[in-house]
Amino acid sequence: MVVGYAAVLLANGRHFYTDDTESQYGPMWVMLGRHLREGRFPALVPWEWMSGNYALEEAGIYNPPQLLVDLIAPSVDNLALFVTVVKLIFSIIAALGVFRICLAYGTNAPWAAVAGVAFTLSGWFLFFDEASWATSLTGTAWMVHAWAAAVRYSRGRGGPIPVFVFLYLAISVQYVFPAVESALMIGAVAVGEFFYHRGWRPSIRLLLAAGCAGLVGLATYLPGVLSSAVTWRGNERVLNDPFLTVPWSESLNASLPSTVPAFTGWWGYIQPLPMVYIAWFLIPALAFIDWRAASRSARNLGSIAIFAAGMLMWTAGPGRIGPLRWPARVLPMLALALLVLVCVLLSHHGTFEQWRRRGAAAGVLIGLLFLRSFSAAPALLVWHLVAVGAVTALGAVVLWVIRTRGVAVACLLTIVAMFPIAYSQVRGAPPTPMSYNFPERRSDMRAAFPDFPGVTLQLADRGILGPTDKSLAGAYGSLAFGNYAKNLPVDYVNAYTPIGYAAFSALLCMGWDGSTCPDAYRRAFATEPSTGKTIVDLMKVDRVVLQRAQFPDARDHPAPPGWKWVDYPGHERYIWVLERVDGPLSTRNGLIADTEGVQASSVSRDSVTSRIRVTSASGGRVVFARLGWPGYRVTLNGDDIPFTTVAGTFIAVDIPPNTENAELILSWRPPGWKISIATALAGLTGLAALQWAYLRPRRRLSDIASEVSVPDEPEHEAELVAAR
Repeated sequence: MVVGYAAVLLANGRHFYTDDTESQYGPMWVMLGRHLREGRFPALVPWEWMSGNYALEEAGIYNPPQLLVDLIAPSVDNLALFVTVVKLIFSIIAALGVFRICLAYGTNAPWAAVAGVAFTLSGWFLFFDEASWATSLTGTAWMVHAWAAAVRYSRGRGGPIPVFVFLYLAISVQYVFPAVESALMIGAVAVGEFFYHRGWRPSIRLLLAAGCAGLVGLATYLPGVLSSAVTWRGNERVLNDPFLTVPWSESLNASLPSTVPAFTGWWGYIQPLPMVYIAWFLIPALAFIDWRAASRSARNLGSIAIFAAGMLMWTAGPGRIGPLRWPARVLPMLALALLVLVCVLLSHHGTFEQWRRRGAAAGVLIGLLFLRSFSAAPALLVWHLVAVGAVTALGAVVLWVIRTRGVAVACLLTIVAMFPIAYSQVRGAPPTPMSYNFPERRSDMRAAFPDFPGVTLQLADRGILGPTDKSLAGAYGSLAFGNYAKNLPVDYVNAYTPIGYAAFSALLCMGWDGSTCPDAYRRAFATEPSTGKTIVDLMKVDRVVLQRAQFPDARDHPAPPGWKWVDYPGHERYIWVLERVDGPLSTRNGLIADTEGVQASSVSRDSVTSRIRVTSASGGRVVFARLGWPGYRVTLNGDDIPFTTVAGTFIAVDIPPNTENAELILSWRPPGWKISIATALAGLTGLAALQWAYLRPRRRLSDIASEVSVPDEPEHEAELVAAR
């Protein structure tokens, strides 16, 4: 894996630092790590508004390995280096997991190693999960170990604890795809083991262990489900969307390195990346399996085949199943199943007798791959022919090595051949349109960016930036998109969120990457009618940064009342800056944004709690600069009272008449947290019971064996054998 990563980095030094990694995950790890080091659990960050609820985001706040990554992140200045090393570690974990799956099904070590390395260098996994979507990588890394542990537990070679631990880690990365894939994998293994054992008992034990992991992991997703009504995800349903829906003619075209599939995606109809490529040997190797003998292994391999069939069905659609969109995202699962299946078959039933006839069959398979690849992208004819020649030559050499040096050396050669293929694929890939091209060193970012204390709202559109703007000397010295501000660090409202808060997003027409529409300036300074205050006042924002390209004539007009234009020399090319005449507002009186008929003073506040003193003779209302996420609770002198929202966004509490110096506490907990604690306790109790049931017969046999004398006396031999 280290050599494989080196080959990829030689082709593109930023391959693992692009798109969502640079704009979402890397900066978020840095920010979460700062909070943890300061002794704060970062479940909620109020000033980030719709992107600050980390109980819903892909933050992995209940995942111990991810929290370790977060803790280390602030100490590393070069973010590109840090995320690359983290991804290498998780890729090694993933490769070892695939290796363990193969061993669990009886594969010999060389073929298991081939499957492990090949999986991490397969098309979609290499170009998307490893390059961009870090939570997909980390979740998959734990999921494959859960698969190996599930087979071992079902077959009596391991206990329930590894199944539980690896499933919990896959679930708690807070990315729904690995969680759902893990559930489907457990289902496939349970069904397959039923046929393997010809009985349900091992499968039921496995399902119980998986259920315990699900009960403990419920805290990861229950807040999202209970909060979905206020987010962008509130109306998710099943849709037949063609975007990234992969026909089987493409998803099974898996062994030609030049393959660029034909289906609708970011680049139009023909995708210029080898998304469906799995491994150069996978399809030609089918000719060297003794299929008659392999049919006798059907019971052993049933779960792999079931999982492969399920993933093949999913890749073809529907395009959206609730929050599960873009079926191409499960291409790594198809690659995983096929690699394990083929390498297990090669290990058990690989045959190289009648090699001429089998070589001819392999040539036919390569020819079919060529025809499909040429049909998808005729313009790449030369590259397809080169790929055919390379795969044919590699196959011939591997066959010769098997016949002269043995299988282990041939497997090593099969792995080594993957590295130049990965290099050439990455080297020849076009620049992704999704790359932000953020700088790599956080110290360089801080040095170039203005010193913006307090809370800043940016009104800008990333789509306006041209290629030359995406550098520190350009826009990134003045503007922050995605989670860029977390690198600096400065407190920005704008950040990356795939979840959103629908009402707040509509209020400022703010998108998932923090970009805003041209009407955002008017909306931000519009007066909310029930309070008579502007939106930026209710948000307690200290500064508003305007993108000059989006608001070119803003400085030609007077500043809004209570605000002033401020010059930041060296940044005039990209931004106009408004600051409050009376200085920062975010530090005054806690998060109290407006009062009506109430005297209110802040006693203390942190990210999840505001404590204030209120007095009202005739009754009134307090409005907080807090987003109305589900999970808030309000008490007045210890008694629960209701709350509402202003503009569907800001929490508002009605204070009853005759209230005198009362303590009002506004506190937030992830919705469903009591249910989550109860289910976690139930899951841990169930795990303990399963572990006791697993250990009890083994201890009994051990005790019986220790009681039996070690005899040279033949009359005790049968008793000793039975005890063993």
